[in-house]
Amino acid sequence: MPTPIAQLRQRIAAQRIDNPAMYGGVDFEIHPERLLLDGDVAGSELRSYPKAAARLLENTELMERIAAYTLMGDAVADPYAALMPEYGFRRLVDMLVEACDKGADKVEGAPAELVTFIRSMEATPAWVDMKMVEEGARLHRVSFANVAPWAIRGAFVATFMNKYAALPMALTGTLSNKTAARRIKETATFFGTSVLPGALARFGPGFKAAAMVRLMHSMVRFNVLSADKWDQKIYGIPIPQVDQMPAGLISDFLISSKVLREGRSDFTPEERAQIELSRYRCFLLGLPEDLLAETPQGIVDAWNARALSLRAGFDEATCGGLLRATLEADLIDTSTPQGQVRARLERSFAKVYFMQNFCNGSEKAAARFGVQIRAIDKLRATAVGVGLMGQMRLYGVAAKTPVVRHLADQRLVGKVRGYLGSLGHAEFTTDAAKYKPAVAKPAA
Repeated sequence: MPTPIAQLRQRIAAQRIDNPAMYGGVDFEIHPERLLLDGDVAGSELRSYPKAAARLLENTELMERIAAYTLMGDAVADPYAALMPEYGFRRLVDMLVEACDKGADKVEGAPAELVTFIRSMEATPAWVDMKMVEEGARLHRVSFANVAPWAIRGAFVATFMNKYAALPMALTGTLSNKTAARRIKETATFFGTSVLPGALARFGPGFKAAAMVRLMHSMVRFNVLSADKWDQKIYGIPIPQVDQMPAGLISDFLISSKVLREGRSDFTPEERAQIELSRYRCFLLGLPEDLLAETPQGIVDAWNARALSLRAGFDEATCGGLLRATLEADLIDTSTPQGQVRARLERSFAKVYFMQNFCNGSEKAAARFGVQIRAIDKLRATAVGVGLMGQMRLYGVAAKTPVVRHLADQRLVGKVRGYLGSLGHAEFTTDAAKYKPAVAKPAA
């Protein structure tokens, strides 16, 4: 059952009491500028879909829930991150790594906040079917191994299209080529690790990666709120729960949208396995069950409700800077002629992928966000796309052929591991010393 709205609001207000080091100066009675609840569809991120928006506005319970989670951080990771002044960020990272590898009870001098953090991740909900999660990971390996190395940049760019959601990343110094590349690689590392066999088991690498991602987000919240660079009246709180939905549930949204377009009301067994993988992965990332819908319509509605509640706004200094840094980031080793060719192909494919998936296929819309699509980009993207389609079809056939199914999956596991190896070591940390000044400008 969903958490009653009144109880949810009590939890939001309790953040000041439970974690004063982080939220003591936050007034949770303030209605931030980013949050739209007055039916201003034209001013929201769902403005291009007025019919869907009109239907959602009638679902007041869902809209109130989305609004509430716009003011909610991570109830267990945030208190641990707030120990930075006492322990230092490196010690917190080291203790978390040890707790993930050995168990919280094996960490000498582990603070209660760390124990609570790990215990909450170990408390697997009754709805989780690990066999189904493993099957979802197997199915996801096909797309990740083949498409992710080409599309990750384009998908990452899409997270910077709204200034209200993007500002925390700007404050952490992601406006630089080097830092943007690190963030992209960390994102790819987490999602890639999560589709490996057994990765999301208690002592698997995916479990640890999820814990590290949560700590990184909580460190951002702590550093931003304590550095006096954040205007709560405009932006609310940094990286609220609803802003983690796009990355965690993008595959669920795409699958669910396809189901609804085909006139179906439920998932096939293969689709359900992939949905359950994402839902469990999101649980490990700290998303509340209230935001993890089970049905195609529920998933699409939750996704669109978040867009309807988010005021549209593209700020050139924040969004434009993040976008350019992401497009310019060096993700591929160009020390060889082959690497140089692959880098050019990858950048072009990422730009076209962004245009097709986040700008409704409009070159003009992409250009408004600073992504210029040239004729050579289309040509390169087409060449890559044809190759990817061929690979996906071959693996699709192999997956249905008993004799070669296992061999094909082993090959995919090898490709995922090879890609992860090319990304290097992911730190999943954010140090206040690396923060760069940013000005939070109010909307016109």
